[in-house]
Amino acid sequence: MTLTNSMMKAAVGTAEGLVYRDVPRPSPKKNEVLVRARAASLNRADLNRGAPQGDAIVIPGLDFAGEIVEVGGEVSGFKVGQRVLCSAGNNGAYAEFVATDWGRVLPLPDSMSFEEAATLPVALITMHNAIATAGRLKRGETVMIQGASTGVGLLGMQIAKLLGAGVVIGTSTNAERRARLTEFGADVAIDTTSSDWPEQVRKATGGKGVDLIVDQVSGPYVNQCLDAAALLGRIVNVGRLGGASGEFDFNLHALKRIDYIGVTFRTRTLDEVREISRRMKEDLWEAVTAGKLRLPRDKTFPLSEADAAQRHMRGNNHFGKIILTM
Repeated sequence: MTLTNSMMKAAVGTAEGLVYRDVPRPSPKKNEVLVRARAASLNRADLNRGAPQGDAIVIPGLDFAGEIVEVGGEVSGFKVGQRVLCSAGNNGAYAEFVATDWGRVLPLPDSMSFEEAATLPVALITMHNAIATAGRLKRGETVMIQGASTGVGLLGMQIAKLLGAGVVIGTSTNAERRARLTEFGADVAIDTTSSDWPEQVRKATGGKGVDLIVDQVSGPYVNQCLDAAALLGRIVNVGRLGGASGEFDFNLHALKRIDYIGVTFRTRTLDEVREISRRMKEDLWEAVTAGKLRLPRDKTFPLSEADAAQRHMRGNNHFGKIILTM
């Protein structure tokens, strides 16, 4: 594909919110591919990318899908015209063109639409890493996804089942969303606004407590997670939707000999991201191409309405992924 215009449309962060305007089109580095984005999906992390410092252009967005239009000199295994799903690095996905490292790129199955594909990249690598690598899931172990009605959480329950988990528990504070968790892999749905929810978890796990908790909420729920965890359990701290700090019961942590594991992609090297993606593909790609791992799509907006899409996410009334189309 020949590119004749050095500019593109993007949703750019400003002090007043996202503004849809022309910005310079990125050029891929030697390790990158340039993708003509066709769809992107929103993540909570996008809401934290706001106004730039100085003259920098800040474009939010992590998940996207489209067609490769240019390939860097060090890239192998991908070609111009190939349909792909990707996660973005520093160049955000709310744009017509996105340059990203080859390790963040996956081939798009023929049967999958761009909109469907854009829901998956970050959720796949985040939850596979949390459950299989950091969480060290063994077949038959019990798993709880704290904050399961998010897009990442919904996929996490499915991944846990696919990798051989026994009882899978999902939590949500919203009754309507909680009722739908069983559609996406939950055996038990728990309301964490109930004061006795750790006891409900113990009942669901035969009195033992849960072996692996993937916590997307943190904040005031940490001690209850410690209470709900089994002896020698693992808690993987993936997100802080409920707050970045809170009380921590060190005695309970020590008594149960719990592994409390923090993960984030913000401090990972490119090589680490590539390895995480490789491991995910090794374990999950057959299921992805067969359509066995899926996420619901809540609402679709054109890229020009990215600011409205983020307001919709902040309203916290959605179930599944919010999509932008280009």
